[in-house]
Amino acid sequence: MTGRAAKVIVLATILLTGCTLNSPKASHSPTASPAPSKIAWTDCGGGFQCGTLQVPLDYSHPDGRKISLALVRKPATQQAGRIGSLLFNPGGPGESGIEFLRSDIGSLSNLNRRFDLVAWDPRGVAASTPVTCVDGPQLDAYLALDSVLDDPQEKQAAIKSDQDFAAACERRSGDLLPFMDTASTANDMDQIRAAAGDEKLTYLGFSYGTYIGQWYAHLFPSRVRALSLDGVLDPTVSANDSVLAQVAGFEQNLQAFLADCKSRSSCAYARSGDPGTKLNAAMARLDANPLRVRNRQLTRSLAMTGVLVTLYSQTTWRLLDQGLTALDNGDGSSLLFLADFLNQRKSDGTYGNLFNGAYQSAYCLDFAVPTDVAAYDRLGPDFAKASPFFGPWLQYSNLQCAYWPVRPKHGQESLTVSGTPPILLVGGTNDPATPYAEAQSVNRQIAGSVLLTRRGNGHTSYDASRCAHAAEDAYLIDLTVPPAGTICSS
Repeated sequence: MTGRAAKVIVLATILLTGCTLNSPKASHSPTASPAPSKIAWTDCGGGFQCGTLQVPLDYSHPDGRKISLALVRKPATQQAGRIGSLLFNPGGPGESGIEFLRSDIGSLSNLNRRFDLVAWDPRGVAASTPVTCVDGPQLDAYLALDSVLDDPQEKQAAIKSDQDFAAACERRSGDLLPFMDTASTANDMDQIRAAAGDEKLTYLGFSYGTYIGQWYAHLFPSRVRALSLDGVLDPTVSANDSVLAQVAGFEQNLQAFLADCKSRSSCAYARSGDPGTKLNAAMARLDANPLRVRNRQLTRSLAMTGVLVTLYSQTTWRLLDQGLTALDNGDGSSLLFLADFLNQRKSDGTYGNLFNGAYQSAYCLDFAVPTDVAAYDRLGPDFAKASPFFGPWLQYSNLQCAYWPVRPKHGQESLTVSGTPPILLVGGTNDPATPYAEAQSVNRQIAGSVLLTRRGNGHTSYDASRCAHAAEDAYLIDLTVPPAGTICSS
């Protein structure tokens, strides 16, 4: 995700143009790793154990202030054949690893036989020392704001809202913001590895979690056992070019949904007219007149968020059909529910901190963006061509980082990796959030890496393809990489 795109894209990754730093291949030398603190694991229900780990806020001053990382562990079910710990990150940046592991444990049962499954909320996120920016009502207004900036008043309102949000983050979390970058998170992951008692790291990272994995391999190549990176982010792609590729990817997935809907009598949205024509008309109506849903309003931006979240997986297309059909009948509650799900809004009006600082604090440090509004104005034709539906809505998405109170630490860096075992990269051919071309690019950048291709729609492959699932498990357990050129179907 990126900038305002992050506010409307989950997993996300999601991610820099003319003014970005064109750096040579990065060559960062890690500081000496501080001795890890201990994790006191305690039972927390469902067969899980919970704990915390204290890590340096600033790894250049490892004896200075510490922050807390919240962790969860599911011990291996076959202790006799236990290999060690397997760490997970679901992406974002800013997604809770604890929530991910608890909710996805069913699909991980094969890995759990041989590994202690370990996940954590990264620095700045959820139950770890969190970044926060605004209260629920302010975040309601911020996320509902129209980001199709087609008149001067809307443009000034959007600019001011981004500036005000960044200023609020600095007021509330300014002491944390300089240290929320992914290189620091990779250092945290090494502290977790050591505290868990593993000589080398075994890791499964999704979406933005693949960027954490690349940083780890760059900083600690001799400590890698196996890295499976599913839904690969390419750090050499500029932020605005990344969003442009995502716009094209979500458009392709939207068109796949619309074509599927027209082909099936069970898809209700196509029964009373062309679904694409109806969808555009519905968004235009919401732009002119937001729809009241109880004591709230479904704005065009929130409705588009609801559309977008269903395009992460083909399994949620039926929810899109239901939401759009209900909207046809004057009921916006389903689309608002979907938007709230993505935005982590709770029924009491409070939010998780994914889009209340967690995402922005990492992304805005990891990637440089243009600071001149005119640079975003010039994106219009390319974004509209890539997607008439999503393009204008996401054109200014990275402007949020232009006002961030901490300057980025990195440019478009290829993270040099040498001395690791083979790294498995997994890319889907119609992945909207991490386009397949990025997996291909990282495959070229990391010598000895192996690219597994999944043909199909949707973001990431582990839970979308039995073939990819089996290949990733075999690699993580037995260190068996699939043959080069292997292709899986969804």
